Amino acid sequence: MIQTRVTASLMAIAAAVVLLGCATSPPVQEMSDARQAIAAAEDADAASLAPTPLEEARRYLSEAEAQIRTRAFGPARTNAIRARNSAVDALQASQAAIDSNGN
Repeated sequence: MIQTRVTASLMAIAAAVVLLGCATSPPVQEMSDARQAIAAAEDADAASLAPTPLEEARRYLSEAEAQIRTRAFGPARTNAIRARNSAVDALQASQAAIDSNGN
């Protein structure tokens, strides 16, 4: 009976450690996605056609990079996702502007 409780407790602790480890890993994929989305928006001339969401994406990415340096991986992941989303918005706005001008 006691051995079962100890085993269950150890398994619960091990599971928590594994989950904590996953939650505190650097957001490598999210940062890569954000950088690629920003590059795509820049290639679509978002700097002139959709400057607001592009600047917002750059700001979020910069914040994420600073948070990674301080090992604040949760907020960094959130800002990297925000950066990607803003860059996608900039890309879509740029493409819409190009399409509406008939280019």
